[in-house]
Amino acid sequence: MSGLAIETRGLVKVFGKTRAVDGIDLAVPAGAVYGVLGPNGAGKTTAVRMLATLLRPDGGDARVFGHDVLREPDEVRRKVSLTGQYASVDEDLTGAENLILLARLLGHHKRAARRRAEQLLEAFGLTEAAGKQVKNYSGGMRRRIDIAASILNTPKLLFLDEPTTGLDPRSRNQVWDIVRAVVSHGTTVLLTTQYLDEADRLASRIAVIDMGRVIAEGTPGELKSSVGAGAVHVRLRDPEQRTEAEWLLTRTLGGQVVREPDPVALTARVSADGDGSSDRRTAEQAAAALTALAEAGITVDDFSLGQPSLDEVFLALTDRTAREAETTVDKEATA
Repeated sequence: MSGLAIETRGLVKVFGKTRAVDGIDLAVPAGAVYGVLGPNGAGKTTAVRMLATLLRPDGGDARVFGHDVLREPDEVRRKVSLTGQYASVDEDLTGAENLILLARLLGHHKRAARRRAEQLLEAFGLTEAAGKQVKNYSGGMRRRIDIAASILNTPKLLFLDEPTTGLDPRSRNQVWDIVRAVVSHGTTVLLTTQYLDEADRLASRIAVIDMGRVIAEGTPGELKSSVGAGAVHVRLRDPEQRTEAEWLLTRTLGGQVVREPDPVALTARVSADGDGSSDRRTAEQAAAALTALAEAGITVDDFSLGQPSLDEVFLALTDRTAREAETTVDKEATA
């Protein structure tokens, strides 16, 4: 299929008795950010390592810009770069020394290597730290120097494997800005992450992986609509009324109601009816819920209606997968 940066069919990787990747199919369009979302142990990193030719698949096939990862690994490597979960630069060298060394290894002559290093240090806001050893960098600075090292030669495809794990909000935003800038220059980014807001903000399409399989795929909007037409968010004045409010919302909306960490907050998912009038019906249900709360004497300080969050999508999808796995195990046990 044309226009694809990555295409996999039935990709499998087995470690002992564990199928870390269990038949993954992906079609990643070129020129954008593609998110791969899943919990720890879902198979995200294993899949990336196979696509980057660092692990040999045990089944299925995978192509990167049309090149087979098994039969044409050198062609694949010429087109990709990988930034893993941990710093890959030498911590005893300075930021500038790391970039110059890697540029030289990539074939730049001495003057060009220094010039490229200076360009990237400036672009990534690291000029003032260029002469400091990387071991003295903050977490956010280490991730930025890692990504800078990955694009010394601009790759057609950049794998970012959980690039913001452990970073503070400011550093995460800085990394997000870098990702957007990389894509604006024509690089395709495959981003693995556990952070739902990160996938929502950056990715044009998302694959949700759990237990080594793709359990859902689509745009953020498509994934959100797959678990309901909307979500009602309520903040009460009196936390003592939350139990009653939860019961009323369940009865009125007919969907799952979640207690938020905030002791006065509730979120209720509104089911779609599939007849093309879900937006109108969702608004009517939300109005009915607000009326029911008022008639019960429950004071509402804040009430809003919106799409389900990716957090709700993720929890709904992974819970469904867990239930299916339990059913399969029970069937096998009684067979």
